[in-house]
Amino acid sequence: MGTGLKDHWETIYASKADAQLSWHQLELGASYKLITEFAKAGSSVIDIGGGSSSLAGQLAMDGFRPITVLDISKAALARARSRVTQSLQVEMAWRVGDILTNPELPPCDVWHDRAVFHFLVESGDQACYVELAARTIKQRGILIVGTFASDGPERCSGLPVQRYDQECLANVFGADFDLKRADIEQHVTPSGVRQPFVYVVMEHR
Repeated sequence: MGTGLKDHWETIYASKADAQLSWHQLELGASYKLITEFAKAGSSVIDIGGGSSSLAGQLAMDGFRPITVLDISKAALARARSRVTQSLQVEMAWRVGDILTNPELPPCDVWHDRAVFHFLVESGDQACYVELAARTIKQRGILIVGTFASDGPERCSGLPVQRYDQECLANVFGADFDLKRADIEQHVTPSGVRQPFVYVVMEHR
């Protein structure tokens, strides 16, 4: 995503509390529900763009391991990590990195992404992401991706996004994955604005 975007996200996380972030959820929503439905404790997880979310920490408490959290913002990861007890830190890896620079990631049973993929508006960037996911997720592993739905916002944090319906999002990954489930989540921002998200759950062939 480049140095400019890294600076963009570092500034956001360094200057805003969680309650000021439009994507913040007071309670874990569709992401947690889908991960725990399609994978069991003991499964390895990679959380793409985990930011300051408490999702990874909750999954660690539930027995998922190991867990790798990748985010472009060092400040975001530091905030999330501060909420996780020392006893669980040995099961977790916090990696600062850009998803488009072919980061070194371990094989995983579950790949989760809420609200990163929709920032990839160029077809070449989307293809790079799909290739990395297909190379990283184990056979019969699960990919869970959530993006703004087709009637969702056109921009987020000042950046353009690519919106999807269920079929289009599933088709992006269709060469390597089979669709298991598609869901819609009506996310409500901390300021009370509704933002529809579409999720797909796909199995690696």
